[in-house]
Amino acid sequence: MTETPAPHETRYEVPGLEAPVEILVDRWGVPHLYAASRHDLFLAQGFNAARDRLFQLDLWRRRGLGLLAEVFGAEYVEHDRAARLFLYRGDMAEEWAAYGPGTEEMTRAFVAGINAYVALCEAEPGLAPPEFGLLGYAPARWSAEDVPRIRSHGLSYNLQDEVARARTLRDFGPEAEELRKVREPGPHALRVPEGLDLSLIPDDVLRVYELATVAPWAAGSAGPAPRQGLDGSNNWVLAPSRTATGRPLLANDPHRPVSLPSLRYLAHLSAPGLDVIGAGEPALPGISIGHNGRVAFGLTIFPVDQEDLYVYRTRPDAPRAYAYGDGWEEMETVTESIPVRGGPPAEAELCFTRHGPVVRELPEKRAAFAVRAAWLGPGMAPYLGSAGYMGAESADAFTDAMRRWGAPGENQIYATPDGTIGWRPAGRVPVRPNWDGTLPVPGDGRYEWAGFHGPDALPAERAPERGWIATANEMNLPPGYPNDTRTVTYDWYAPTRYDRVAEVLSARDDWTAEGCVRLQSDYVSLPARAALPLLAGLTSDDPRVLTALGLLRDGGWDASLDADSAAAALFEVWYRGHLRPALLREALRPLVPGDRLAEAVARVLPPEAASADARVDLRLFPLATPELLAATLGEAVAAVERLLGPDPAAWAWGTLHRAHLRHPLADKLAEAGDVPWTALGPVPRGGSGDTVGATPYLPDPDFRQTGGASFRMVVDVGAWDSSLVMNSPGQSGDPRSPHHADHFADWAADRAFPLAYTRERVERETTARLLLAPAEGQDRGGPARRRT
Repeated sequence: MTETPAPHETRYEVPGLEAPVEILVDRWGVPHLYAASRHDLFLAQGFNAARDRLFQLDLWRRRGLGLLAEVFGAEYVEHDRAARLFLYRGDMAEEWAAYGPGTEEMTRAFVAGINAYVALCEAEPGLAPPEFGLLGYAPARWSAEDVPRIRSHGLSYNLQDEVARARTLRDFGPEAEELRKVREPGPHALRVPEGLDLSLIPDDVLRVYELATVAPWAAGSAGPAPRQGLDGSNNWVLAPSRTATGRPLLANDPHRPVSLPSLRYLAHLSAPGLDVIGAGEPALPGISIGHNGRVAFGLTIFPVDQEDLYVYRTRPDAPRAYAYGDGWEEMETVTESIPVRGGPPAEAELCFTRHGPVVRELPEKRAAFAVRAAWLGPGMAPYLGSAGYMGAESADAFTDAMRRWGAPGENQIYATPDGTIGWRPAGRVPVRPNWDGTLPVPGDGRYEWAGFHGPDALPAERAPERGWIATANEMNLPPGYPNDTRTVTYDWYAPTRYDRVAEVLSARDDWTAEGCVRLQSDYVSLPARAALPLLAGLTSDDPRVLTALGLLRDGGWDASLDADSAAAALFEVWYRGHLRPALLREALRPLVPGDRLAEAVARVLPPEAASADARVDLRLFPLATPELLAATLGEAVAAVERLLGPDPAAWAWGTLHRAHLRHPLADKLAEAGDVPWTALGPVPRGGSGDTVGATPYLPDPDFRQTGGASFRMVVDVGAWDSSLVMNSPGQSGDPRSPHHADHFADWAADRAFPLAYTRERVERETTARLLLAPAEGQDRGGPARRRT
């Protein structure tokens, strides 16, 4: 092991602290915070989060509150208006109470810590991340209420599926919709709600919703960008009977857009009664994935349907009045002023119905549309509910805490040193008495939620005889679960990643933490494995088809999408770009007029960046005639030749498929100066959206990885220092920090580093020591001071 250099020490005086706090930063950039009280611990967490991620925090707050135009100009006014529509606007006392004891106090301390560091940057401008100077503005102060009021950063379901389904039914009918997406549990027949006129729903009905929930800078513009990446995850937990050490193992790798800096931030929080380590989102207090020395915990999305689109009939002479019951109701209108850099404030008119924010109005059609979202209610700020479980001292205490969890829906797994393992899904599930949530509904009062199902309505599992539990966003309701009367959702992710994890986990009983890290980056493609038998017996005189058969069928390819594999490059180009569209074209040919066939194919093709569902394709494999296979293989080889050259020996999947991280404001920063630190890579990547090591991508224009697991963790339960973790590209968002991109190469190579936990191990790995002391002779709101 490389010898750790002597720690560099920095001292700060921080207003609001009641006693000194020590922060030991280890060689991997993970801060270990030691405080004498929870108040001081969370204040120090906010201060330290700002020290490493201040620009990211400021951007998160501005985006969520609708304050981007204040620093970026008028082109962001539309986004700011949309963001303000989706803020929590309820009673704050009810909101804080919904999370359980201590959450408000924790959040107020955390925000005070952020503000203390902002004040320090005001006193010493050179400490502020360089983005502020290049873009010409300063970081803002926070209010504690900012944290729970912002809701648009969470993962939400299933509004976009409702609208996509309605559009397909409207334009091409139910048989075409069966080719767009699988519904589970099934078979499940679609029923258009009585009174719903599909023709009223405009194609752009969700533009405002997408402006509010998708980062506006993702495509280098102020307009909404399509959702990119795979917002899924894998996790599993192994009982002692399945491991080499006789200790449980817990693994988790959340899949979100890969970004610079990382979405996640690792921290170790230690105070009397709490000693928790792991990851959360940097703008939120606490830890959501990790362990506390008693319980290990990890989450994946359990896609509870928490959204509905309501369609209203409006009054001809008063388009802000909508039919409800036997009469008319007026929309509530709120007018807000949006500050605009370089110009006068913009006035934003926000409209709300009894169901939620109005996202589209069509007075010429006497129609309006609003979004009802469970996540806009009290206690539903994404991930803030982790405050309730991160200090749990037992498995039972952990599952009890999950009863208060609101959003997003999560598959929580847990393990304790006594060998207990379990699964507890959580999330607020609306009761829809007379419809199933698969389609929009009229907003006239016939389709109302009747509260929420109780937390015990969801299934759970503990200590299964097989010795392991895994989730990967698949439909995991047990047989006999009454989804028709207690509907969770009908829009689940494909089971592909889960099936592969289950196949590998069940084959061994000598698992180690290192073995789990390897499984987190497993690139075997089950769709490839299923498609290869189609080529058995296929013959051709076409040299390009023969090249394809040589690589895919005759060369012994194991269906693993390795970065150095020529067969993987050809398969991905063939399967996604040629075979899948050809099969859908054949299936749609008898269903739609010939002049609309191309439009129909485009409508039912899954989004490329998240096209990780092969179930429709598998159903259509009988349509793959020898002629279709030969034609699509030839086209695919020609495409790869254009991309990688004529020699198949020089082809490699990782030459096409690469990770290339960019700062969210790279284009704006480039206008202000030379900023090479706004990009990392490209580096070759294996996998796809279908593999356990999920690396979804956009083939147009460059096969760039858009999502996946920038954060991975494997907890060795009981031997905590043997746990492994990865957080790419690094812990810090400041390009001047040595921890800005120090993990990027190891992440790309699918490696991990130790997650030190015991004080002895932490001391051994410490490279920097920060001492935070109460500010002497200053009021609690005064500026912090740095003493180096």
